[in-house]
Amino acid sequence: MESWMHQIEQWFQQAEQWIRQQPVEQLYLTIAVVFIASILLILLRSFNRSKSNIIVLAGLSGSGKTILFYQLRDGSSHQGTVTSMEPNDDIFVLHSEVDKKAKTKPVHLVDVPGHSRLRPKLDVFLPQAAGLIFVVDALDFLPNCRVAAEYLYDILTKASIVKKKIPVLILCNKTDKVTAHSKEFIRKQLEKEIDKLRTSRTAISTADVTNEYTLGVPGEPFSFSHCQNQVTVAEASGLTGEVSQAEHFIREHVKP
Repeated sequence: MESWMHQIEQWFQQAEQWIRQQPVEQLYLTIAVVFIASILLILLRSFNRSKSNIIVLAGLSGSGKTILFYQLRDGSSHQGTVTSMEPNDDIFVLHSEVDKKAKTKPVHLVDVPGHSRLRPKLDVFLPQAAGLIFVVDALDFLPNCRVAAEYLYDILTKASIVKKKIPVLILCNKTDKVTAHSKEFIRKQLEKEIDKLRTSRTAISTADVTNEYTLGVPGEPFSFSHCQNQVTVAEASGLTGEVSQAEHFIREHVKP
């Protein structure tokens, strides 16, 4: 320890001697260069940390993702849509904000197809995402509950979601229908199914490479509040244009 202290003291003495030997003008120039370089480094880091404007729409086929995409962009359902085979990808100002005088930041919205063979496309966009909206069909929920929970489980355990703590909104679509399930019912059912999945997948093998992180608190029933990232639940109706809660989520994570 003493030898280290002695070495450091020698370095300080050598540095002090070198500084005294330099012309004043050169010292000023060196200080200026160091100052400018520090400012540029701070600006560069700030730029790299600036939030993305990408919002990803995910969910099962038929949940209404594409209609929501068009409502957010155009304020129209386009009279219903067919199942997407390629991502709908566009950058635009939200339709509800088009007439606002204040300048608003465009949103980069990506609607990823829900077919199981096309879901890997999700991994292309997640690393840059500012948020993810997981769309659930509230009308036809129970027959698809297990499959939806599996897809959501896979999303919530992805490294890109966990490491960046990407916020997730579970958006219960088609709630304008009388027989649609409430968001609270859907939340509870998804939590129950994910709890079962968490137990079964952990029991199968610790070498399960499809999921990179585990969910929940050991020994406790799963709750979305246990996730490292923020998970919230909201309602919408793509056909009637009631997408205000989705817009609120987008603007919460893509600032105007």
